[in-house]
Amino acid sequence: MALLLFGRRSFKCSKDVGKFMEASQLYCSSASSGKRRVNSVDLYFEQTGQGKHAVLLIPGALGSTKTDFGPQLTSLNKECFTVVGWDPRGYGQSRPPDRDFPSDFFERDAKDGVDLMKTLGFKKFSLLGWSDGGITAMIAAARNPELINKMVVWGSNVFVTEDDLKLYNMVRDVSKWSARMRQPMEEVYGAEAFAKIWENWVDGIAQFAKRPEGNICMELLPLISCPTLIIHGEKDPMVPSFHPHYLHKNIKASRLHLMPAGKHNLHLKYAEEFNKLVEDFLKD
Repeated sequence: MALLLFGRRSFKCSKDVGKFMEASQLYCSSASSGKRRVNSVDLYFEQTGQGKHAVLLIPGALGSTKTDFGPQLTSLNKECFTVVGWDPRGYGQSRPPDRDFPSDFFERDAKDGVDLMKTLGFKKFSLLGWSDGGITAMIAAARNPELINKMVVWGSNVFVTEDDLKLYNMVRDVSKWSARMRQPMEEVYGAEAFAKIWENWVDGIAQFAKRPEGNICMELLPLISCPTLIIHGEKDPMVPSFHPHYLHKNIKASRLHLMPAGKHNLHLKYAEEFNKLVEDFLKD
């Protein structure tokens, strides 16, 4: 079975590619977009909706508004929510600079995301974080409890095990992917740059395995005070089930929702179900 990798974690591919590509191209004609100078970097963002409840979408590794959140930017309730998607520094249209992965890159992304929302005029907002974006969201929520209304994370972890490393190294070499699997990210970055950034990401995430317990941000979970929804696809090939259960146990105001058929891209393949789940949680 081929693996579908869109610059974050991987998930198994079948007929999902067409659905993903179609969803990622859907943008509301009334959406605004542009760049804002944040922490010495010009960050690209897209904004849609006019609701009082602001929501920041945080993509996964190498991810962007274009590749990661088409169904959410298009279909989340625009009367209830103002939805902001963004490309973290070095990703998508937030280049330059070139992306790098120092030991604090998740902390850096968290600060950038929060500061972008402040720059856009939002005094309080919720977070939706996928995969690496979920890690970024949890750090942002822990560091800024006064700013965060609620949080939804899926496909995320706060430590790296040896088994996790094996999964990452299995997909390190993008030349072994099919051309169809490489296409979405090559369209964003170009073939050579994509291969280099992806390999650098594998090295970047692997550095945490050298820490005690493989820690990324375990110590921050008790500091998260906002209501949190943890979603997990039970068929996610890249995030074993012990990760979401650990989050649920250690984030005090959390609930865990399991999607039996969900894989790593559950918000894309099951966009309607996912969006309703998120809307109900945010409006509750």
